[in-house]
Amino acid sequence: MRKFIILLAFVALTATISAQTNIYSVSSGELIFSWSEVDQQIEEEMINVNSKLRFTLWFHVGQYLNFDFTNSLGLYTGMALRNVGFITEDSDYGLEKRVHRSYNLGVPLALKLGSFKDHFYIYGGGEYELLFHHKEKYWVDGQKHKTSQWFSDKTNRFVPSAFVGVQFPKGLNLQFKYYLDDFLNHDYKRGSADFSDYKKTQLFYVSLSVRLRTDQFKKIFTEEFYQGTMASR
Repeated sequence: MRKFIILLAFVALTATISAQTNIYSVSSGELIFSWSEVDQQIEEEMINVNSKLRFTLWFHVGQYLNFDFTNSLGLYTGMALRNVGFITEDSDYGLEKRVHRSYNLGVPLALKLGSFKDHFYIYGGGEYELLFHHKEKYWVDGQKHKTSQWFSDKTNRFVPSAFVGVQFPKGLNLQFKYYLDDFLNHDYKRGSADFSDYKKTQLFYVSLSVRLRTDQFKKIFTEEFYQGTMASR
């Protein structure tokens, strides 16, 4: 009888939360400013390789499903496609420029706290990303070389991350993300490509994005929007 009462109370609580939950979709793009922590062994010496800022705006797109339990407490999940990578170059050790990047498909889960009616809140959570297309560009004696591969063994297949951010009114979003595992597969060794000298390749980035409710975003492409725009001129 006790178990039945507990089960009944749980069902009633779930139904109450579901009835009060505001569920909606948000669409997003992203500008990513990334850096990396790279430790590499060079002739028996372990060095921290100079990492340069990498800026990307293509191709980043996200679709997030939001669950607002109250006006101040909620969460979101969804999917995002991103172009993430890092640049190294260190003239002190004779290392020419090298760029590693991957297209990633991520699934985040985040907790939101703030005022949703004012579109102003903070959030934080974690994300798992599938690295499915790797591209490498490098320079030898000033000559550029590049390789690319789908589902490459040069990178780890899945990489977790933690992130925090702020959602501002009018859709502007600021986020910081830190990857909790290495970007490259340090055990990779095939032909002339040998990543065993890498001991650490962890990325972090700051991103700026615009996140708009999908139903509002769609209004931009409706006939009524253009008619209203033309009428206001």
